[in-house]
Amino acid sequence: MSTKTPLFHTLGCRLNAYETEAMKALTAEAGIGDAVVVNTCAVTAEAVRKARQEIRKLRRDNPKSKLIVTGCAAQTEPETFRDMDEVDLVLGNHEKMKPETWAGLAGDFIGETEKVMVDDIMSVTETAGHLIDGFGTRSRAYVQVQNGCDHRCTFCIIPYGRGNSRSVPAGVVIDQIKRLVDKGFNEVVLTGVDLTSWGADLPAAPKLGDLVMRILKLVPDLPRLRISSIDSIEVDDNLMQAIATEPRLMPHLHLSLQHGDNMILKRMKRRHNREDAIRFAEDARKLRPDMTYGADIIAGFPTETEAMFENSLKLVEDCDLTWLHVFPYSKRPGTPAAKIPNQVNGAVIKERAARLRAIGEQQVQAHLAAQIGQTHHILMENPRMGRTAQFTEVRFDTDQPEGQIVRAVIRGLDAGQLVA
Repeated sequence: MSTKTPLFHTLGCRLNAYETEAMKALTAEAGIGDAVVVNTCAVTAEAVRKARQEIRKLRRDNPKSKLIVTGCAAQTEPETFRDMDEVDLVLGNHEKMKPETWAGLAGDFIGETEKVMVDDIMSVTETAGHLIDGFGTRSRAYVQVQNGCDHRCTFCIIPYGRGNSRSVPAGVVIDQIKRLVDKGFNEVVLTGVDLTSWGADLPAAPKLGDLVMRILKLVPDLPRLRISSIDSIEVDDNLMQAIATEPRLMPHLHLSLQHGDNMILKRMKRRHNREDAIRFAEDARKLRPDMTYGADIIAGFPTETEAMFENSLKLVEDCDLTWLHVFPYSKRPGTPAAKIPNQVNGAVIKERAARLRAIGEQQVQAHLAAQIGQTHHILMENPRMGRTAQFTEVRFDTDQPEGQIVRAVIRGLDAGQLVA
């Protein structure tokens, strides 16, 4: 068995980062040694370009290592990476999570196997609950409860990289969270590709709210539970009840909104309209007045006029969004949106994205200013920085216990952070 360990490079989302941690364990068990593993993202054409750029750099820096490319871009366009001289092996998203894949690659494996190991992701019907010890910080752990997506938004390639939606059974999720709490984690984040579709493929088709309520009931020692990006149109009654009654469920939701104009939402094949989004934001905040929202919004989708874009700007105010993730539209080959006539000029897309980010920054500053004088319970990510329940960064001038939740009064703000 090699004494070396693989070098991992992760691009893209939190789920990719989670899966990289699982791959670290799988490669260690298999005895994989001098290798570089690149876990790619396919969300935009730019993401694929960056992956190719990183691969070339990693090859220059590691000329003798075996270089393995996996992740969503490897799944959706394996030939792109197969044809790169720098790449020794291309692994699909399903293959990368199988112990037998890595066991079969142990030793001097390249040359003994085909260069591309990518099967049909749409044929995958299960998602394993990979047991990892947490990642990111010593205070917060991420648990994958769902993978894939059954929806076909016209701008999105991800279902073809991740496959159809499949859920990790509740019992597996709860066992993992108990394990993490026993290791000292004070916050767990539930993550997935389409989180609010959790349970649809399980017996009796439970909802995400059912899972949240079961976790909070069966893991009473878990101080804080957080859920990542959700599709508000899929939120169920139990999740709303949890928002209203469970203080251990954090008052921060990231909403997959994408746009504020109903015609663009229809052309995106989203399942909500702007009125649905506004109604959900109002309802959840009535149940939990300290609720804050993040949101994904795309600028410059094909056919977007100035008036349509203005509806996205208005949505930020109408929903009182705080944390904006602004995506300039990027034409993605293989998606229906790439074929829509009337693509928006690139300079206009860039300008609109800048305007969205500017109003987003105003929202952040208003949120920060409103916290001055307030008392918060802050989970420390390192001795001088932690986050409130609303996921707002707080800086301390003196060391605090890392990984612990401290109570502090906010006395000011500086450079986009609260100061306590």
